[in-house]
Amino acid sequence: MDHVAEADPQPLDRTRDWQRAWRALRNLIDDPERTDQVFEIIGALSGDAFDRAFMRFAASPDGRRLLIDRPSLLATLSNRTALAELPEGSFGRAYANFMLAGQLAAAGLVEADETAMQNSPRRDRPDPDMEFFGDRLRDMHDLWHVLTGYGRDEAGEAANLAFTLGQVWNVGIAVIVVAAMVLGPKDASFHWQRYLYQAWQRGRRARLLSAAAYESLLPLPLEDVRRQLGIEPPDVAHPGGILAGDRGQYVHAVAA
Repeated sequence: MDHVAEADPQPLDRTRDWQRAWRALRNLIDDPERTDQVFEIIGALSGDAFDRAFMRFAASPDGRRLLIDRPSLLATLSNRTALAELPEGSFGRAYANFMLAGQLAAAGLVEADETAMQNSPRRDRPDPDMEFFGDRLRDMHDLWHVLTGYGRDEAGEAANLAFTLGQVWNVGIAVIVVAAMVLGPKDASFHWQRYLYQAWQRGRRARLLSAAAYESLLPLPLEDVRRQLGIEPPDVAHPGGILAGDRGQYVHAVAA
């Protein structure tokens, strides 16, 4: 009996789809709450950025350890009871408070990512290691909000993406950050634009955050985790304070 060979997986599409990205960017500008459109833009313009980020992760000792151990960051972050029982002032407790205040769930990013993937013309069968890395990178987004002190309003999301761009270069993220610079408030000092530039520099100066073993860091004091990961405290990165606000009104600084 002849065996029919299984079709090989389709190669990953590295081309950038600017038309798709432009549509998603307009949707995001109209409704900044459309997190799925952020994933859409990033997916359309990533090129080989994800491959390069994965190779950097896999080449690090911490990254190799994570690939062997395969911990589920999503499962850890979804355990609200365990997070709420962590000491006051700990990284994990700060994360739990952040998610509670915003009425957010760790699985929310999964839903947004899957929505974007459904609209994608690509149907890949990813390498298991790369899939693990991609899921983990997605799930640490809100952890970076807590580590940086950037809020979940428009100003905070833009700053967190600028910080992320400093860690993981991606044309899609760069387009969103540049759009935020252009559409945000403008004055003679370019305060908002310099603020995002400072957030980008802050991300560049930090250690490789994609390879951090967050499961073991959550019980530790937040300030200790920042030091361990090389993340400048908010008052050092932004001496004027962390900006907050929506729809371009980023004029009030909150305590860092």
